[in-house]
Amino acid sequence: MFKILTLNQISVNGLERFSRQKYEIASEIGHPDAILVRSQRISPDELPLTLRGIARAGAGVNNIPVEECTKRGIIVFNTPGANANAVKELVITALLLSSRNILGGIDFVKQMEIQDPAEMHKVVEKQKKLFKGEELTGKTLGVIGLGSIGSSVAETALRMGMNVLGYDPGLSVEAAWKLSKEIQRMENLPSLVSRSDYITLHLPALESTRYLINKEMLASFKKGSRLMNFSRAEIVETDALVAALDSGQLSRYATDFPHPSLVGREDTILIPHLGASTEEAEDNCAVMAADQMIDFLENGNIKNSVNFPAVSLDRNGGHRIAISNQNVPKMLGKALAIIADRNINVLDMINKSRGDVAYNLIDLETPPPADLQEALESIEGVISVRYL
Repeated sequence: MFKILTLNQISVNGLERFSRQKYEIASEIGHPDAILVRSQRISPDELPLTLRGIARAGAGVNNIPVEECTKRGIIVFNTPGANANAVKELVITALLLSSRNILGGIDFVKQMEIQDPAEMHKVVEKQKKLFKGEELTGKTLGVIGLGSIGSSVAETALRMGMNVLGYDPGLSVEAAWKLSKEIQRMENLPSLVSRSDYITLHLPALESTRYLINKEMLASFKKGSRLMNFSRAEIVETDALVAALDSGQLSRYATDFPHPSLVGREDTILIPHLGASTEEAEDNCAVMAADQMIDFLENGNIKNSVNFPAVSLDRNGGHRIAISNQNVPKMLGKALAIIADRNINVLDMINKSRGDVAYNLIDLETPPPADLQEALESIEGVISVRYL
């Protein structure tokens, strides 16, 4: 029976994917085979020796020690796209709030103490000019990052009558085919931001994206443009952002990541990290995380891992072995030689690599002998061996 440790509150719809005959699931459990987590931070010294995989019910994995997991052969999964619609809808909300002073108007009405309806109507009609905004139709939106969320925002903006510019140097061929031809691909960031009335960020938090929006980049922004960050706080340099708002280089900043320096400003819209806070998104993320973990634990298949290659091999009988190893020459050959020395026939296999690691699924015709696992683990460079 597999043991699953849950951190945070995982949607029941996700937990129900696990068969009670095969899995034991609890928020406190010893020697887990896998962890399901949302936002709780896991430190390297909290990784049990029995751990095979961690599934993050969400896209970002900055709360997981991915590098240490890779060294130990622990597969880290995320759920890209599962919360894309929820985040997309909040970004579109931010677009509307930043183009029309809706929040200012709402606060104005809340503070009114007029009891007479006629008098209230008179005051409202007189003062509504203070909250005049502009329409999005015909304006240009620059989308930085064209993954699941960014591409969905871009498509919605097109349907709203906006012109859309896109930039994503890491865009895959498959993802590019799915994009509308109406999205104009830009070759560099300065060109995109200089032409955009609105800019929205949809990038992962990496060393290469840290403070991507800095003093130099903000200087290239169109005067009076509006920036939205529903990606990660560290992509925007706060001091440079404040200076850009003070100077009028930016007219509005909307974000899901409040910062003390921005609280109380009329030119900021600060939302308490609500991007994926919908019942639907939490369900979608939990179900995807559960399904990926089940396929991995039972079949060894890997989908949506951030540290190991995608691997899928159909079960056609036989006895399966999963081997993770350092990505160096002759590793697979050494493993197959050990198997051949024991007169075991290989029915099927697959080998994939990603960066410094490789992963193998090997289906054997007969049950592996007792000494096979130890022999495979003794190969220099092998990280882990698992029978399935």
